[in-house]
Amino acid sequence: LCPCLIYGAYIFLPFDAPLLPTVSARLVYTLRCAVFATFPIVLGMIVSGISRLCSSALEPFGELQQEVEIHRTYVSQSVHLFILYFFNMAVLATYLPQELLKLIPLLTGLFAISRLIFWMSYAIGRSFRAFGFSMTFLPLLAMLLWNLYGMFVLEPENLLT
Repeated sequence: LCPCLIYGAYIFLPFDAPLLPTVSARLVYTLRCAVFATFPIVLGMIVSGISRLCSSALEPFGELQQEVEIHRTYVSQSVHLFILYFFNMAVLATYLPQELLKLIPLLTGLFAISRLIFWMSYAIGRSFRAFGFSMTFLPLLAMLLWNLYGMFVLEPENLLT
């Protein structure tokens, strides 16, 4: 489903990436796009704080209720996945040709949407969360494989420069 979503968005959404000739411009563009991927994490932090305040626990640092634990786990996992996603997107931006730089905001949007889907499905039941997690993890895995391919096959002479 992820390749179909990315391809459809790439073809049908009417925007193009700006001209980014240098590596530093591409990294700044990736940084700016990555800000939007933090939205589900910040939203999760807010909901987690509110649910902790509204919980009926007598001790604030005692054992957490299931509703509070769901939001806390979501935020923790999302932060870990965002770090991996961001670093892979930054490396990906250095290897992509100019005409494919439109993938950076599309992958950012996919990350944000898939984390929200994971959060909703995780709140419904633990057995439903695989769909949202796979929508986050499989593009991450594809980026990692493309980055390794780019580093070791396409440009092995520039591996560390």
